[in-house]
Amino acid sequence: REPSPEQLFLTQEEWQKELASCPRLELEHLPLARGSDQQLVWLTQPAPKFRGAVKLFVEEVRGRLQRGERVAVAAGSLGEVERLADLMREYQLPYRMGSRGEDVASERLAEESVESLPAALLFPCPVTEGVAFPASRVAFYGNQDLFEAIEPARKPVRPKSKTTAFYSDFRDLKVGDYVVHADHGIGQFLGLRQIEHQRGVEEFMLLLYQDEARLYVPLARLDLIQKYSNLEGTKPQLDRLGGVTWARTRARIRRSMQALAESLLKLYAERRAGEGMAFSHDNSWQREFEDAFDFEETPDQLAAIEDVKRDMERSLPMDRLVVGDVGYGKTEVAMRAAFKALQDNRQVAVLAPTTVLAFQHYQTFRQRMAAFPVQIEMLSRFRKPAEQERILEALEHGKVDIVIGTHRLLSPDVRFSSLGLLIVDEEQRFGVAAKERLKELKKEVDVLTLSATPIPRTLQMSLAGLRDLSVIETPPKDRLAIQTVVAPFRESLVQSAIEQEFQRGGQVYFVHNRVQSIHAVANLIGRLVPQARVCIAHGQMSERELERTMLQFIEHEFDVLVATTIIENGLDIPLVNTILINRADRLGLAELYQLRGRVGRSHRRAYAYLLVPQESALSELARKRLAALREFSELGAGFRLAALDLELRGAGNLLGREQHGHIQALGFEMYCQMLERTVQELKGLPVAPEFHTTLQLGLDIRIPPEYVPEENHRLRLYKKIAAIRNEAERAAMEQELMDSLGAMPGSVRNLLDYAVLRAECERLRIESVERQGEQISVKFHTSTPIAPDRLVRMVGEIDHARLEPSGVLRFDWPHGAGPPLAGIQNVLRQLHAQD
Repeated sequence: REPSPEQLFLTQEEWQKELASCPRLELEHLPLARGSDQQLVWLTQPAPKFRGAVKLFVEEVRGRLQRGERVAVAAGSLGEVERLADLMREYQLPYRMGSRGEDVASERLAEESVESLPAALLFPCPVTEGVAFPASRVAFYGNQDLFEAIEPARKPVRPKSKTTAFYSDFRDLKVGDYVVHADHGIGQFLGLRQIEHQRGVEEFMLLLYQDEARLYVPLARLDLIQKYSNLEGTKPQLDRLGGVTWARTRARIRRSMQALAESLLKLYAERRAGEGMAFSHDNSWQREFEDAFDFEETPDQLAAIEDVKRDMERSLPMDRLVVGDVGYGKTEVAMRAAFKALQDNRQVAVLAPTTVLAFQHYQTFRQRMAAFPVQIEMLSRFRKPAEQERILEALEHGKVDIVIGTHRLLSPDVRFSSLGLLIVDEEQRFGVAAKERLKELKKEVDVLTLSATPIPRTLQMSLAGLRDLSVIETPPKDRLAIQTVVAPFRESLVQSAIEQEFQRGGQVYFVHNRVQSIHAVANLIGRLVPQARVCIAHGQMSERELERTMLQFIEHEFDVLVATTIIENGLDIPLVNTILINRADRLGLAELYQLRGRVGRSHRRAYAYLLVPQESALSELARKRLAALREFSELGAGFRLAALDLELRGAGNLLGREQHGHIQALGFEMYCQMLERTVQELKGLPVAPEFHTTLQLGLDIRIPPEYVPEENHRLRLYKKIAAIRNEAERAAMEQELMDSLGAMPGSVRNLLDYAVLRAECERLRIESVERQGEQISVKFHTSTPIAPDRLVRMVGEIDHARLEPSGVLRFDWPHGAGPPLAGIQNVLRQLHAQD
């Protein structure tokens, strides 16, 4: 065929350069283009988009290799190359790994390779989309052909609810799970069904209710559905379709929430009544400090930094919680806030739960601020009494700018000259007495709290609006998810896991939370892996001994650290990328998550082995915790784990037994939404009406399976589209779909238009919009904000329109008049114009 402008054109000289730089992809010379002796033309085909359908990708590559074609797959980073290699091994595809500038330790042919097949080449290259050369029998896949691209976060069109990061987006919804319908209550998900009717084919979610009643929910209305999750994972009772029990339950809980919200707001108002210090805007030193950051900030990290700075520049005392997955850059947010406080000659206190974490923060702050005249000290048991006395005196006289320490900082003898900012890392690790002392400090200074998995009480206060919340969801570049394995304790497993890490020059944590037997475990590891240099760390060691051991391990003088959960918080050693946790069933979900977060802090693949007794010996709660940790292993899963922790452990003393029961009755997501809504109403903030419009327009509003084959992916897209509230959000969603999935079918465009129209109808309190033949009926609710006389005037401006006494506006829409969505939108705009 005639070559198109999009096809690849290179001069002879450029072509030679390309061949020289890509010796593994020798392409055959093709005939020269017509009418030119200086141009080569290749006939090309774009590589297909697999959108996460791994099996289809594997079948495609295997087929090409069997036909003798050459295949190359680009990845965005070395970490992604390893991810692709794992995938190739899993599906027994032959591969070889190449790198640019740096050798990859695992460069080899997979052991499972089929000898008769050539090997696919995997290599790092920032090329997003691939191309195939049919005549040369070469196929090249870009790093976004297999998996969806992680788009940089766009500026939000509207304020995002602080609760949404903790909600399910249906990526993990399975048949048999429980869901909550806003109008009908708790039902059981039975799967998706495609139903053919007069207007075409439509896809529905099938729900089971009491007495075997079934409800078909159009997927365009997934805004009405939430995944049900509750405390302790108990099975809820199904509601009765068409009954009044669900409505009564919601009304009763809403009344109870009024009292709870009022008490929360009273506490909130007391805090807001305090007078804090308004820090100055950024100066040249602040900008110089921030420019010295060695990494590229993620969009969420930048948003959190802006939130913190905005709070500090106001006269009200700051009390902000920054929640971010381990290694997502919370410490950098804290250091920028600390540096900002120093510009106004105010002192900063950094509170950490353990001496080891305090020491690591001390090192990090000193390294980051080494180029600036900042005096940083540490108060912990690592310091001798004489050193502590010296630091306390300097602190009181204003000679120390930043002091970092454990709960020692909360002692009565610690006095500040001009404390302006308190940074609390992992507040959930402090005891009751420490938290009472923290409350006293919070009345006078700005407080910034950092957490990867906030405790239920802290999370609940943030979701309810009592504390300000910033969420860091974006993973750093090159970060890989941690491979999590739950298995019974076996010596052979421990030996192979440690030896595998040694082969790539790394270090290992082995967590054993019993001091009495920790030496026996260390001896066992020494016997299983004789070449390993093993050290021990636990809280009953002397300060000096513990400090020396940790420093030696950080300096790689030891290979395996056998420790108690003292390593849980904040340790950051990039060489450690394997952790084995013995008797993981005895630890809480937040503890397990924090421990797992000690690895995977570089571009290398990290492994976490949760060692447990035989499954029959595990309690139901322990099984749920371990299953959750294994399930939530993808990047950024910390927020969902925090929410699940809230469900498993309850909402703490803040909410009491009654609220505990409310979460069981409604499910976690609906409970949080109702509480957030109640708080907003009492604050006098605008709240979107709880009103649901029914649209029956006879349009095809499906996401076709051939456009998005994977069922859970379709559900997630339906859920996102159902949340669209205006044209700007529609445009952003359309762009996202075009970027990740290609040109949209007409039915998907209809679905986007449908979502905008429904949101507009709900704002105007329109009960239903139906098309019957060539007539459209718009039924207004009695509480509609549109005055009757305006509706009457509207009728006079539309041909063949009439308004019935029952509040139904009818007007003609012939079949040849174009899409009815546009006509209805036009009518609504005219109503707005009159309003």
